[in-house]
Amino acid sequence: MTRLRQHGLLLVAVGLLVAIAAACATDSGGEGPGTSSIAQVDSIDLLMLESFPVQVTVMARGNLPDGCTTIDQVTQERQGNTFKVTIITMRPAGKVVCTMLLAPFEQAIALEVRGLPAGTYTVDVNGVTGSFTLDVDNEL
Repeated sequence: MTRLRQHGLLLVAVGLLVAIAAACATDSGGEGPGTSSIAQVDSIDLLMLESFPVQVTVMARGNLPDGCTTIDQVTQERQGNTFKVTIITMRPAGKVVCTMLLAPFEQAIALEVRGLPAGTYTVDVNGVTGSFTLDVDNEL
């Protein structure tokens, strides 16, 4: 009977360990994967590389609201002569301990400018704008 009791206790202990490990691996506080939002961008710089075809990179600078928030994705679309760049952040859900200080960020974004005709183009990154000019068509 004592041997049966020992096996029973062992099975209960293993079961508890498995349950605890599963809870730690999947616990997100019951709030889903996290909260996404638009990043606060304070300034942008447009850098044109001296190559042909020309390459244009946007350096976006701003602040994340706390130490847990990260840049999740960057998208860009062009409508006519305007590039619309969106920087999305993600803050994990649940009871996460974070520093509650602004966290500066700098994000380099290569614009898709190959094949564009000569002209002046506007770049809008989360509401902060700048412009650049291609003096000649940007194709080989």
